Amino acid sequence: MDAAQLEANFVSLDQQLNSHSTPLAARFRALFTLKSLGGPRAIEVIGKGFDKQSALLGHELAYCLGQIKDTRALPILQRVLEDDQEHPMVRHEAAEAMGAISDMSSLEVLRPFLKHENPSLRETAEIAIAKIEWDNSEEGKNAAPNAFATIDPAPASTHSPLAASTAKSSLSVEELKANLNNVELSLFERYRAMFALRNDGGKEAVLALASGFGDESALFRHEIAYVFGQLSSPHSVPSLVTVLRKEDEEDMVRHEAAEALGGIATDDCLPVLEEMSKKEEFLGSSGRAFEYERSGDFQYAAPLTTTTVSA
Repeated sequence: MDAAQLEANFVSLDQQLNSHSTPLAARFRALFTLKSLGGPRAIEVIGKGFDKQSALLGHELAYCLGQIKDTRALPILQRVLEDDQEHPMVRHEAAEAMGAISDMSSLEVLRPFLKHENPSLRETAEIAIAKIEWDNSEEGKNAAPNAFATIDPAPASTHSPLAASTAKSSLSVEELKANLNNVELSLFERYRAMFALRNDGGKEAVLALASGFGDESALFRHEIAYVFGQLSSPHSVPSLVTVLRKEDEEDMVRHEAAEALGGIATDDCLPVLEEMSKKEEFLGSSGRAFEYERSGDFQYAAPLTTTTVSA
């Protein structure tokens, strides 16, 4: 593809992503296409989308900037994080994205948020700082590649955080569950147990992860739902349905539960998604995701083809 055609594609994607008249599902597809393209133009177009009109879209914009893993996105993410008028769910994801990019310069931006009044921002800053420090340590630099094609907020556990460095290299599901729910551990270590359970992926691991929905931290519960979306295990559906129907649950948790159910797309997901379909901010395009998954047309937030994005 020549430079002129590529630029035409970016212009088309900009029009799709940043137009309020574009259906939300189409805006998401444009966003994830930009994520797959990467580079400064993609970052520029994504950065234009933070207009405070949709917390759901803003959350995904920040997520994609983190997954691109390009330091040129850091000024945008810092602006979003420090904007008191922005939705906390979006600011949280901006901080997490800074952790994903993992540049040491972000530490001075994140540290003041360790004392923030909002628990989700405070906890996200804690995890992002730990992630950046771990990534830039010798252990992090020599770590094995992630089993999933994502940049996670924390690396999966390989040994007990309470044991010496000579501890065994793998933990049982029960041991990981204990670490997951051990509030005496740092959030970073508990996240590490969470992602180790995700990597296991079996029924017992899924049920162990579901126990995390009882945690006091909305951020923690939100991440459990996100992990369930990655796994797409039918064993997680009952707990996700319970979370989505819980009217006093935090927006960010219900949003991730809806997204997970839309991706899992089994027969028992559709009734609850239809039930909640009028709550668009929570549901986002998850109902559409169910339809797309079942039809085989395309996956939710899958990148558009080159032909589709041509001007």
